[in-house]
Formats: sequence, C-alpha cells, structure tokens
Amino acid sequence: MPLSIYNSLSRKHEEFLPLNPPDVNMYTCGVTVYDSCHIGHARSLYIFNLVRAYLSYRGYKVNFVRNITDIDDKIINKARESGMSWKEVAEKYIEEYRRDLKLLGIGEADSEPRATENIDCMIDHIAALVEKGAAYVSGGDVYFNVRKFPGYGKLSGQDTEQMRQGVRIGPSEMKSDPLDFALWKASKPSEPSWTSPWGAGRPGWHIECSAMSMKYLKSGTLDIHAGGRDLIFPHHENEIAQSEALTGKPFARYWIHHGLLTINGQKMAKSLGNFITIRDAVSEYPADVLKLLYLQTHYSSPLDFSREKMKEAAHALERISIFLSHSATFAGGEAAGEVSKARQDFLRAMDNDFNTPEALACAFSLIGLANKRPDDAVLQAAAAAEVKSMLRILGLAAGEENSAKNGIDIAAMLKKREEARSKKDYALSDKIRKDLEAGGIILEDTKQGTLWRRKI
Repeated sequence: MPLSIYNSLSRKHEEFLPLNPPDVNMYTCGVTVYDSCHIGHARSLYIFNLVRAYLSYRGYKVNFVRNITDIDDKIINKARESGMSWKEVAEKYIEEYRRDLKLLGIGEADSEPRATENIDCMIDHIAALVEKGAAYVSGGDVYFNVRKFPGYGKLSGQDTEQMRQGVRIGPSEMKSDPLDFALWKASKPSEPSWTSPWGAGRPGWHIECSAMSMKYLKSGTLDIHAGGRDLIFPHHENEIAQSEALTGKPFARYWIHHGLLTINGQKMAKSLGNFITIRDAVSEYPADVLKLLYLQTHYSSPLDFSREKMKEAAHALERISIFLSHSATFAGGEAAGEVSKARQDFLRAMDNDFNTPEALACAFSLIGLANKRPDDAVLQAAAAAEVKSMLRILGLAAGEENSAKNGIDIAAMLKKREEARSKKDYALSDKIRKDLEAGGIILEDTKQGTLWRRKI
C-alpha cells in the first residue's frame, strides 16, 4: 500500500511522491523563543518528529529542518518587561526549548537555523523580489505586493477581495494595499537592527521561513512543509507568495497541518490560568503518557487536554508496561499469522496519513490477544517483539528501559531480594520491595520469577 498524505493545499489525500526519491526535504515551523514551551508546542514537536521517523522507517532519507525564531516583536516586548536584553531572552528560552526536547525524548532536527544567523539570505531574497517588481520599498520598510501574485489565497481558500474588506492599514504602515505584508521593517529607537540596502532594520516574520528552508534544504521546492493549523493564514500563505514569486516553482509539494490543542474546551492562555508548560506536564506524568494522549487523536484533528484524558493515557501506558514485563520471561520463536496481520494493519494505518489512533489500536489488539493466551510462549515472545517495534516507530520509550533508575541498580537489588527470600529473611525482602517502590519500581512475584515495571 502506498503512503498517502492529506495535503492542505489540494484539500485531498494524495500518494506521497517526493521530488527526488528516496530523498525527502521536510521543513516545519519551530518555536519563537520568548517564553517556556507548552503542551501545544509539544504536540507539534512530537507529531512532526514522528512523521520524520516514519518516513525514515519506510526507507526515505529525510533532511529535516526546524527553525528557531530568535528575533520578533514578542521577544522584544519580553525583553522590555523583564529588564533583559533581547539576546538574553532568546538564549534563555532556546536553552529551555532544548531541555524540553530531551524531556520529551525528541531529537533535534538535522538543522535548527536561527533567524538572526541568517539575515543575509533573507536580505538577498527580499532584494530579488524588489528587483522582480514583486515587492516595493516604502519609508525604509519593504512590502510584498500581493496584487502581483495571482495565486494568493490558494492555501487558505480565501478570496483576496473579501480579505481586503476585513483588513485595515495601521497608522505606522506605509503599504499600498491592506493585504501587502512586511518583508523588512525599518528599525525603531532601541530595537535590534541589521544593515540592509533599505536602511537599518530587521526581517519580517514570514520571510525567515522561506529563505532558511530553501537555504538549508538546498531546493526551491520542498517535499513537505508542516506546521499548526493556525499558521495557514497569514504565515504559510505569505510564505508561498514570497517564495513562488521568486522561484516560479511550487514552494512545497505537500502541506501538513496539525490541529490545535485546547484545555477543557478553552484556548490555552496564561490569563486563564490553564497554560501548562512541557516541564510541568512531564514532572507529573512520564513523557510517554503525554505522547499517548497525542497518539489517540489524529494529528489533523483538534485535541482537548484534560486531567481525565491524561489518566486514561497513563492507564494505557501501564497496560503496555505490565504486558512487556510479563512477556519478558519468554523468548524465541515466531508466532503465526496473527502477529504478522497486526504488523500489516499497523503499517496500513500509518501509511494512511499517519493514522496513529488506528496504529495504536493494532498494538493494543496484539496485547489483548497475548493476554488471552498467557502460557503460549511463542505468541508471548513474538507479540512482545512486535509491540516493541511498533512503540519504537511511534517514538515511545516503553519496553526500552534500562534497569538503572535514579541511581538504583534494579538488577542488583532484585538479586539481593532473591537471596533474602531463599534464606527466609522476609523482613529484608519486604524492605527491598518498599525501597524499590519508593524509587518508582513496582515488583510482581510470578511463577516465572519476579517481574518489575515502572510506576506510572
């Protein structure tokens, strides 16, 4: 079965056909570093890393670029509020962002270019647009001329005349048309600035993604451009316009957008007191619980976060852990068609626009089958191996755990407990059990021996 992706540009499922297979050029909009990352950012970071990982599993060579916006109005405002410089703000939250990636168990992209390190390529891009007549200079600013790009609105599906009726030109703007957007902004007093042919200033937000994606992916046409649904307009619409006006080529073959995250039906906002950082979420639950929450909803659909759903995800992780703990006592052999069918169903689900709810259901179906036949050693071993493979593809750490945790050598303590039990020193045996439980390790004595799993 071929891999198909829902393309936001064509509004339909399409077979995935990269420009130069097996190479795949993939770009996703990264974070603006003015505050701590929250669980909405975590969904985006995790889902698109999963897309990257699955494409790699399918044999593609993925070059994955995820930018970092380190100059922006929000960063400048945060600097004013905090008393830090804008550079200090950016560095502080870039450090936090990288710590959050580690907390989530997500690797960095192949390239994570920072906007401020790529001003030159943005200036070159803007200058070429001015030379082509697709952009114009006005009072030290440079604007993209939307009327010169007939395809404007094709991603968002909006009519340009209707859009113009709802847009007004601000008092500080000197553009010709309400829809024209800034490629370069003249610097204001005390704001960071760079030298350009149009005077001191800084790039607009939209231009950085176009310039850096083409620079780091070395192509005027990307295979995949990804981001949140809230970026379709104006950010991605403007990216298409300023990129295709320059190259005359399609900017991206496939546009992938994830649904937005709400909390108990409300938009996440600090003012509402429901802003949950990645660090806070992972301090309360393992990262796998958060990932399971995301996996249970298709990436393109909205997701409502709640404590009840986190508890359900925690229960799902516990079910996986118990199964893998029990099946670890069996080894060898290959089960018949049941495991093979589960594998094919899993791949079919992932090939269908990365349908993680169906893919996850395949793993739990296999767990359920094995649980019904606890003494079938061949099935237990084969099912466990397949479930672990599925979890690895989904970016879950369950089943790949080390026996050391928080400085505790679990294997050594289990051996010591077995020795105590053999000597009928039950007081020491119980103490070791309690010590392990305090360290987050649950023991279960079975006829196959003592099993352990992490407390969820």
